[in-house]
Parts: sequence; structure tokens; C-alpha cells
Amino acid sequence: MIITGVALAILAMIIVGLVVSRRIAGDSRNFLVAGRALALPVVAATLMGQAVDTNATLGATDQAAGLGFWAGATLPLGLALCLLLTGFFFARPMNRMGLTTLPDFFRLRYGRAVEVAAALLMIAAFAILVAGNLVAGGFLFERFLGTPYSAGVLIIVAAVLTYTLAGGILSDAYSSIVQVLVTASASIALLIWVAATSGLGVHKPGTGPFDLGQLSDPAQGAVVNWATLAALGIGDIVAIDFMQRIFAARSPDVARRACFLAAAGTAVVGVPFALVAVATGSGLLELLDEAAPAGLSVLVLAGIVSASLSTADGAILGTAAVAVRNVGGTRRVHEPGRADPLLRATRWAMLPVVGGAVLLALRVPQTGVLLTLAFDLMLACLAVPFVLGMFWRRGSSGAALAALSAGLVVRLTLFALTPTMYAVDNTLLYIPNTLIGASFDGWPTFIAAGASLLAYAVVAFARAPAGVRGADLRGEEARA
Repeated sequence: MIITGVALAILAMIIVGLVVSRRIAGDSRNFLVAGRALALPVVAATLMGQAVDTNATLGATDQAAGLGFWAGATLPLGLALCLLLTGFFFARPMNRMGLTTLPDFFRLRYGRAVEVAAALLMIAAFAILVAGNLVAGGFLFERFLGTPYSAGVLIIVAAVLTYTLAGGILSDAYSSIVQVLVTASASIALLIWVAATSGLGVHKPGTGPFDLGQLSDPAQGAVVNWATLAALGIGDIVAIDFMQRIFAARSPDVARRACFLAAAGTAVVGVPFALVAVATGSGLLELLDEAAPAGLSVLVLAGIVSASLSTADGAILGTAAVAVRNVGGTRRVHEPGRADPLLRATRWAMLPVVGGAVLLALRVPQTGVLLTLAFDLMLACLAVPFVLGMFWRRGSSGAALAALSAGLVVRLTLFALTPTMYAVDNTLLYIPNTLIGASFDGWPTFIAAGASLLAYAVVAFARAPAGVRGADLRGEEARA
């Protein structure tokens, strides 16, 4: 029954993705930004589909079960905060610019060198994000279908590539509607079942939503929880998948309203997973395997797989587009009867992007943490140049490069010296030392962002602005 339910969820997304792929018509603009014509419900669904992924569902329950409600709830709440901030401050101006990828902004504002540096960082961060979603799929298939973990990872990859290679963002957008419906239904049904069978109390004292020591006491994980909220709430603003959907909206107002709808949906769907974990004291897969009725297990597992597919396809597409357009310099050229080089190259670039994500998923099989780690890197390096570049005209390319470099060096150094990352053992890049202990976990997020801000401000004030690049940041597609 479980195999059938999960297979049907995957099949539904593949069918929807392949059906709408016919609208690509050989044009990279349709493939990457849906011809800039997506309506409000579709934009909201695809934004929510990118936010409500397996890191924010399965990861939220794993974190909440082990560390408390706020350790899990900060994942969906951080993503919802990002969408709110984007809606209030960035969605309308970014949609008006007519960009194709987020690094296009950095080129227009700061120049080619900053564009390439930003693009490379985004590629690294989103390889981590894709890996996090592959990890969840690997665990799910291993536990419920009996396949090896690595085989589960490859199943998710194969399903994603089947329709994303064909339909790009159009396939992602419309398949996200399926994902959102399934995942929302699963979240509500799971919460109702737990409330009816065991209540929504606190299984382990001190871990509930009203135990606010989790937000005030470092010994209870407060620093890590606030760092998670900051990394996702601010760092995720510089997200190539979110921004690509904002570019695809048919108008600035549609982009803005879609962010608000997606923020509300992300919180409503994501937070119950943390509540369930706190009430039962177990992770989601354990709960579904050992206690939940079969029908509910099928629904929730189908939601997890759908979430994994939806986020992975958007992240793979965005990363490949950035690699080809902003690093490789391939631009859109669409003429009837001739192949669009940007479209062709983006499709080919998806393969090495997926390969890197698979290797990372096999190396760091952790849910939740990989999501936060990806946007921790964005917060440290790119959030400052993006936000200040949008609203403060003084900063130059030198200021942007200084902020990017300072944030990257500080963050990687502290990452290598800290034995844990978001309360999980640092098995990725740890150098044993006696200087920094596990109690320092969480602080590197704020220190690296502060270093980036300081570097940007110092260079911006020290160097008189020699004319701002891209004084008019509109009409990018016409120039491209």
C-alpha cells in the first residue's frame, strides 16, 4: 500500500510536469521564467512548494523530537519570514527588473566579477539544498521500501530529472500544485490524528512551544535556534529558486501577493510537524512506521516525497541556469527554427549539478541541517551586498567583493573550528582544536554576517562612489 501511494504521488507530478512541458516551445524564457506570465495561484503554490520541502517537514520533526519544539519550528517559520520580508521589500522591484536569474542583479549593480562570485556561491549553497532533499528521499525509501539509502537517493533524482529536463519552471510550477495539496492534507491529517490519539501535550518536559528557554537560554539551544531563524529568514532572501518564481510572475503585484500567501501556507503546513514531534517524542519516519494507521502513513509519505521532488527540481533548475548564464556567459537567443543555446546548455548543466548533490547527500545524510547550512552561507556572503545594493546607492563592486570575501572567510574558518553545526556533529569539515567547543554553535552565523556588513560599510565609506552601475535596473531581458 505504501509503495502504491508513494508511486502515485511521484507519477502525478511527472505527468503534470510532462504535460505542461509542451509550452516551452524551444524558448529558454519559457523554460526558466515561464514567459513571465504565471498567475497568482500558481506563483503562490510554486513558492510554497520550494519552501515546504523535506528539510522543513521531516527535518523539522527530527530536530523537534531531539531538541525541542523551537529547534524544529524555526525551519518553517524561518522560511515563512523570508517570504514575508521578500513580499514587503523585494518582490515588486525584482519582478520589475525583468531578470532571468538572481546573479543578473549582481551584474547590473556591481559588474561581472561580482556576478560570477555570487553565482559560484549560489551554486555551492543550492547543491547543499538539493542534497538535503535527496537525503530525505533516501531515508524514506530505505525504511519503508527496503531499498538501500543510495538507491532511494537515485530514485528521487531520476523522477525529478524526468520532467524538469522537459518542462523547466513550467513543470515545476504546476507540479507544485500537486505537492502543496498533498503535503497540506498530510500535515493537517497528521496533526488531527495525533491530537485525537495522544493529545498535543509535551512528551518530554521543557521541549514544548511555551518553554521559551529554548529562545533565551544558550544551554537549551537558544543561540542555535535564533541562528536558524536568521539564516533562513534573511539568508534565504538570496535564493535563486524563490527569485526565479518572482521573476516568472505576470506582474509586480502578483509577485508580492504570492509571497504573502506562500508565507502563510508555509507556516500553517510546516509548524504542525514540529508540534507532532514534541507531542509524541519521536521522529516522523519512526512514528509513521510504528504507530500511524496505514492510510495516514501513505498520505504523509506521499507528501514528503512530493515535497522532495518539488524543491529539488526548482533548485536543480535554478542552479543549472546560474551556472550556464552567469558563470558561463551564455545568453538567451531564440529564433524560430534554431535551437536556443541557453535552453540547451541549461538542460545539460543539470546533470553535473545533480551529480554534485548526490555525492553530498551520500557524504552528509542529515535532514534539516543541510537546509540551514545552505542559507547560512548565503547570509554570510550575499545578503548584505544584495540588500544594501538594492536600497543604498553608495556601495560599489569593491564593497560587494569585500563583504562576500569577509563573510566567506569568517564563516568557513569558524565552521571548520566548531565541532557541531546546528546541534549536529560536524562531519563535513572539522579541524580538531581546543579553542572552540560545542557551546559556540550558532554564534558563527551572526559573526560571519556581521563581518560581511562591516566590510561592506568600511569599503563603501572609504571609497567615493564612481557612479553606480546599472543606475536603471529595469529591462534586463530586453538588453539580454
